Amino acid sequence: MFKPKQVLFEKDALEYPLGKEIYDKFKKENIQIVKLNANRVPSIKSDDLKEKYSKAKQTLVIGVRRSFKFQTCKPSAHYQLPLVTGCMGQCEYCYLNTRFGNKPYIRTYVNVEEILNQAKKYIEKREGITIFEGAATSDPLPVEPYTHGLQKSIDYFSRIHNARFRFVTKYDNINSLLDLDHKGHTTIRFSLNTEKIIKNHEHFTSSAKNRIEAASKIYKAGYPLGFIIAPVFLYDGWKNEYRKLIEDISKAIEPNNSNDITFEVISHRYTLKAKEVITKIFPNTTLSMKEADRKFKYGQFGYGKYMYTKEQINEIEEFFTKEISRIFTDKSIKYII
Repeated sequence: MFKPKQVLFEKDALEYPLGKEIYDKFKKENIQIVKLNANRVPSIKSDDLKEKYSKAKQTLVIGVRRSFKFQTCKPSAHYQLPLVTGCMGQCEYCYLNTRFGNKPYIRTYVNVEEILNQAKKYIEKREGITIFEGAATSDPLPVEPYTHGLQKSIDYFSRIHNARFRFVTKYDNINSLLDLDHKGHTTIRFSLNTEKIIKNHEHFTSSAKNRIEAASKIYKAGYPLGFIIAPVFLYDGWKNEYRKLIEDISKAIEPNNSNDITFEVISHRYTLKAKEVITKIFPNTTLSMKEADRKFKYGQFGYGKYMYTKEQINEIEEFFTKEISRIFTDKSIKYII
């Protein structure tokens, strides 16, 4: 659960019942509250990017979602469901470090019903099942105790036969979701990595052990369950540690129908822009980002990334295919990239 040091309320947010509810809650907890005179959140005044980042990561913005044009979300889903933007975690490699510039606040929206009504319009335009991703630019679980946005979304999609909801998290506060009548329409995924990577690079996130325990509860509650193992790093002993991670998942889940469990595996890649930002925010980082050890490749959005070589990607694919299939099945693997 996210415990902000300060909470900023956009002007219109207090006109919604949820906005007033959140305001009263934080007022009782004696947390610094700032009522903004407009619906625009100011940048943090500092020339030090590290200081900006640190302060913003401790700030929660309560706002109103005004844009109802949902972004596409391939290959994960058809559309993003914009309940939250930003994340309390401070993962060194995260692409959100560059996406949100000098405003990496955690922002949540109080007009959840309006957002879900817009989702309905997208569903009506398409044939077949429409899938919405709730964590494309965020991790919504840490703010769930304040907004109940996930709970409302799970309930909403449980009543729609031709739509599905999914989100991914690095946290474990899932108890409020366990007793919901989800009807199997929501897939909950957990982003995992080895203990070494989490300890060194995934700051202010739940441990792998706690995430896996939460996943076990989700599985027992009947939700379709997924794991994203990402980003995969190659280092001395990486195979042993990722093998142990997969075995730990198996021991905790005790799968009775492996078709209900999916895996997505993504190798580490970075842009030069990301590297520049990362090294300013985390000057002591030990992230492996040496261009000489990588292969440069242009992506679908026109900019290039430094990835592992083709031989290394093949080795990653061979390893994870073997290890996951050994315990689950080939059908459990959605993709390895």
